[in-house]
Amino acid sequence: MKKKNRFSIKTKHWVIIMTVICIGLIGLAASSRFSFAPLQQGAGYVISPFQKGINVMGSWLRDQTSGFQDAKKLQKENEELEEKVASLTEENNKLLEDQEELNRLTKLYELDQDYTQYDKVAAQVISKDPGNWYSTFVINRGSDDGIQVDMNVLADGGLAGIVTEVGKDWATVRSIIDDSSNVSATVASTSDNCMVTGNLLLMEEGKLNFIQLLDREDKVQPGDRIVTSDISDKFLKGILIGYIDEVEMDSNNLTKTGYLVPVVDFAHIHEVLVIKELKDKGGE
Repeated sequence: MKKKNRFSIKTKHWVIIMTVICIGLIGLAASSRFSFAPLQQGAGYVISPFQKGINVMGSWLRDQTSGFQDAKKLQKENEELEEKVASLTEENNKLLEDQEELNRLTKLYELDQDYTQYDKVAAQVISKDPGNWYSTFVINRGSDDGIQVDMNVLADGGLAGIVTEVGKDWATVRSIIDDSSNVSATVASTSDNCMVTGNLLLMEEGKLNFIQLLDREDKVQPGDRIVTSDISDKFLKGILIGYIDEVEMDSNNLTKTGYLVPVVDFAHIHEVLVIKELKDKGGE
């Protein structure tokens, strides 16, 4: 059997056909007699959705990029603000510390003016015994500054304690709230004598004891000032200790006891004044 002949066009024939078609189209376009509108319209239907999709994707990518850039900018601005806040907080804390120190030094100056009859030297507290109270503490002045044992020490508005030990550039102070402390005192308004005794347990209530008060005429009242007396062998007279809070008659019906509120804040002592005069060397 003979095989059937298949119809086929060779490649060169396809080239010739396509060339003729192109030349014909060019001719039609040149003569403006052939309209490409249908072709353009058809292409528009096909291409337009793709173009819209590309535009939407481009807008989304542009928004995402812009949002990322804005986020980085906000993060940088936030970090800068945090640095400024930290710096301002540090400056504010420093100002508060300076203000507190200024207030303390102002009170120390006022205390110095209250006792102008005595020569004094200022000192800072550099250490203290364990616990809440400044019952015993160390200052940064010593024998090189003329400090001696038994010199009186002032803080806040009155008597803080007495020097018990001295080195070249340091000294130990025992405060009047210490359990071993006894101060001969007098009620300023009546000149009645008493003894102020240290009591750390009682200081938890912010008070001190006074005992052996002679008040035969019952003139002593809460709020009266208690100061150091002129019969003390170590404390110079007239230094404010505190104010009477309570007073009551002893069982012997001869003397009275009670409580006073010390003028010094024995929970916070930073600076003191040491009176450079001893009771047995010219003290009144």
